[in-house]
Amino acid sequence: MPVATPQQYAEMLDAAQKGGYAYPAINITSLATINGALKAFADAGSDGIIQVSTGGGSFASGLNVADEAFGAIVLAEATHRLAEKYDILVGLHTDHCHPQKVDSFLKPLLEASRARKAEGKGPLFNSHMFDGSVVELDENLEISKGLLKECAELDIILEIEAGCVGGEEDGHDTSGLPAEKLYTSPEDMMAVYETLQPIGRFLFAATFGNVHGAYKPGSVKLKPTILRDGQKVVTDKYGEEAKMDLVFHGGSGSDLEDIRETLGYGVVKMNIDTDTQYAFTRPIVTHVCENIEGILKIDGEVGNKKVYDPRGYLKKAEASLAARLQEACDDLLSTGKSIYKK
Repeated sequence: MPVATPQQYAEMLDAAQKGGYAYPAINITSLATINGALKAFADAGSDGIIQVSTGGGSFASGLNVADEAFGAIVLAEATHRLAEKYDILVGLHTDHCHPQKVDSFLKPLLEASRARKAEGKGPLFNSHMFDGSVVELDENLEISKGLLKECAELDIILEIEAGCVGGEEDGHDTSGLPAEKLYTSPEDMMAVYETLQPIGRFLFAATFGNVHGAYKPGSVKLKPTILRDGQKVVTDKYGEEAKMDLVFHGGSGSDLEDIRETLGYGVVKMNIDTDTQYAFTRPIVTHVCENIEGILKIDGEVGNKKVYDPRGYLKKAEASLAARLQEACDDLLSTGKSIYKK
């Protein structure tokens, strides 16, 4: 099955919201990580979300090009082709895009979708994230309004963020913020709903103490009830159908109890990157350590091509990433719940 159509993507989000589960959203950077993600979702019988960051796009375009949007397009097109071999649905998404990168990253991607639509195809991506959390909420929402209007015209969903996710990931660094900035207020959640709902469908990364990166147990203080209270303010005024599709950023390393609690408050997507990066790299390190004499040409020897062939260790990395992502499907209760119909 190719990447989900706009209608199928909307149905995926609806099913998760009604069913009390969420999709893992994994950041990918290469064919190996795309294949690992597809393997995980297929083995779990789960639909899922594959996403590209600005840094991931730059990496994928190569050292001499280093073009974030171009690399994201290459990864998206590869995912469209590779996904055809699987019997699950995947949505394509882009991660944090700050205001200063809208013109260089988001706009070219929207233009690529516009060109595909003109050819009678679906959009290149199903959704994009605009991260306006670095500016005041009024400015954030003003920019979001314009982007959501453009996205809606292309059958694309916009993800926005109000409040800040802490930590550092892929150049997104908010590690020095005061603690109160890590929690979205009910008033902010109401403002987001009332501003964006009349324009089109959106995803909302409301923050509740979540952070990017890896931390020891107890270091991250999540308050999932922030999501509950914000949703309640909105639904009390506009009815249960106004419940928003929420996104959990910084899912790596989170306690299962906190993850499961957020599902009851409307989280339909959880980003996972740090844990899958580690899962991908760990078997490579083991491979190198166990085969160091064959990998290095020591004292004029020729080494062992079988152990320094990148395919050998990248297969192990792909399998390890897939296993960790399949664990995320279990955590988010999406295992076995693909809506794909042959």
